Amino acid sequence: MSIELRQLRYAVATADAQSFSRAAAALNVKQITLSRRVHQLEEQLGVKLFDRTTRGAEPTENGRVVIEQARRIVTDIENLQTTARNVSYGMQGRIAVGYCSSLMSGNLKHVFTDYLARFPDVQFDGIEAGPEKLLHGLQAHTVDAAIAPIGLEEAGIRSRRLWSEQLMLVMLENNRLLHEERIYWQDLRREIFVVPSGGLGPILGNLLSAKLTEQGYRPNIIYQDTGLESVLSMITAKRSALFLYSRSESMRFRPSNRWESADAAARHRRIGGRAVPPRPRPRGRAQR
Repeated sequence: MSIELRQLRYAVATADAQSFSRAAAALNVKQITLSRRVHQLEEQLGVKLFDRTTRGAEPTENGRVVIEQARRIVTDIENLQTTARNVSYGMQGRIAVGYCSSLMSGNLKHVFTDYLARFPDVQFDGIEAGPEKLLHGLQAHTVDAAIAPIGLEEAGIRSRRLWSEQLMLVMLENNRLLHEERIYWQDLRREIFVVPSGGLGPILGNLLSAKLTEQGYRPNIIYQDTGLESVLSMITAKRSALFLYSRSESMRFRPSNRWESADAAARHRRIGGRAVPPRPRPRGRAQR
């Protein structure tokens, strides 16, 4: 007959209380049940654990050694159960989260910061990559969840919409659109756009193509393999382009005194009007 964990618990509780009745009350069990289980444990081990008197139960010399070992076993089991529970609830363990770098300057940065503060015992591994690589990571199980600007619909993967980003324009101060109260998509059909070739750039380019393509015309979109500041400098130098970007990107590069002095001719406008939804794409999504 194998030794049960509750037998060890009963023996430890009895040693701490030095009484079968007090130990039974503490564990909310009947005294006869506790006493019987401890007696079975003594028979299984072949060691007398307690001297029983009218004053209570006193551990024997051999019993003290056994009970201390039993205490360690009970503690280890309880710690194991706590760890397993925390891991299943996401409070402990490891999580690998993939994300696009262009999203880190906005809502996602605050989400990660809050998560790390709330779950300090979780090993948080961030994986920065493009949407396609994030999809491969999910399929290979090297990424537990991914935050991407578009949904990645594949077998075994589910997407959930998290938030929406606001689209912004950077334009020259002499641009005819700067003084418009609202800018509609159709107002942009003859403009030249510059977007980064990485990050959200291709997604913004696809959005522009979908919104502005008409019969016999495709929007003029220039992809630049540079950062935002370099793109802005190019706009000012050529004096002929608009730059479309999401609000999360703009939070990372807010206009500053240095920026204004270097690119004084550049101005920011939000796309508005019925032609552009109040919460335009691209949208952040959690994958898995």
